[in-house]
Amino acid sequence: MRNARHFIVMAVLVAAVAYLTYLGLDWAKLMPIPASAQAGPIDWLFDLQLKFMAFLFALIMVPMLYSLVVFRRRKGEEGDGEHIEGNTNLEITWTFIPLVIVVWMGWVGADNLAQVRRVDPQAVEVTAVGFQWSWRFEYPEGFTSPQLYLPVNRQAKINLESVDVLHSFWVPEFRVKQDLIPGRTTEIRVTPTELGEYKVRCAEICGVSHAYMESPVIIVSQEEYDAWVAMKIAEAEAEALAAAGEPSAERGQKLYEEQGCKACHSLDGTAGVGPTWLGLYGLENRVLADGSVVALVDDAYIAESILDPNAKIAQGFAPNAMPQFNLTEGQVADLIEFIKTLGE
Repeated sequence: MRNARHFIVMAVLVAAVAYLTYLGLDWAKLMPIPASAQAGPIDWLFDLQLKFMAFLFALIMVPMLYSLVVFRRRKGEEGDGEHIEGNTNLEITWTFIPLVIVVWMGWVGADNLAQVRRVDPQAVEVTAVGFQWSWRFEYPEGFTSPQLYLPVNRQAKINLESVDVLHSFWVPEFRVKQDLIPGRTTEIRVTPTELGEYKVRCAEICGVSHAYMESPVIIVSQEEYDAWVAMKIAEAEAEALAAAGEPSAERGQKLYEEQGCKACHSLDGTAGVGPTWLGLYGLENRVLADGSVVALVDDAYIAESILDPNAKIAQGFAPNAMPQFNLTEGQVADLIEFIKTLGE
């Protein structure tokens, strides 16, 4: 009877501590707001795991602390405690029940993953290119953007590519995350459900500026998205026509922002992963990593450095630090024109 009373008290305490622990974890709001259809099943599974963790925490801590207090050695007690050989039924029970729970959790996880990765044939398709340390988003209509625009309540299939090292595409509010692997194209599917602006972050340590590798993710209505796509197509066509004429420093500055050049090349003389562009054009006797010297930094030298970054490595900089960019002759000319404006 006395032993039964201890079990009842501990059972009540376990239930109370588990409930209060779960309430505390839930109150802490460990997750940001959900903003995608995929967040629903993921948050449900996360909440289920919180409940299991709260229960297991209570199941371990309550009997341990209860035993330390109630069954402690009293003053004057000198004898040994009761010797217990074991209980076969108890051992079978605490082996079988966790086994059932693990198998059930495996099935729940597989079903959850199937919901998250469900394919919508009407999905919008975008390619996200990650590189040290920025993002570029390529749309099938033939234009690129430094921002990821997506329509609300429509699935997006985002193809992921890396031009240098491992990166990871992660928007916390969308919950899902996927690695970018050099030489391979991976994908992630997301259906935004909330209008607004978020940020895509790199969740894989990728170098010294990893913490700053983020870009805006803007979720708009389908009508706004269609209007934005039409505007970007018009801009791309206008730029293509303009590139056939004289080079433009203004277009070059825009490319500097959109293509991620700013991640490695400063405009104020600050050393970065790559040489600063301040005062670069017209520089004489530029020393290279192999000890040779370029007499003059001119159009030809800069164009070669953009199209074939490892052809001539400047002294003090590492090879393979800059990925190859698929730029047209007009775009290269625009970048050179912009660099020319950056005198000392």
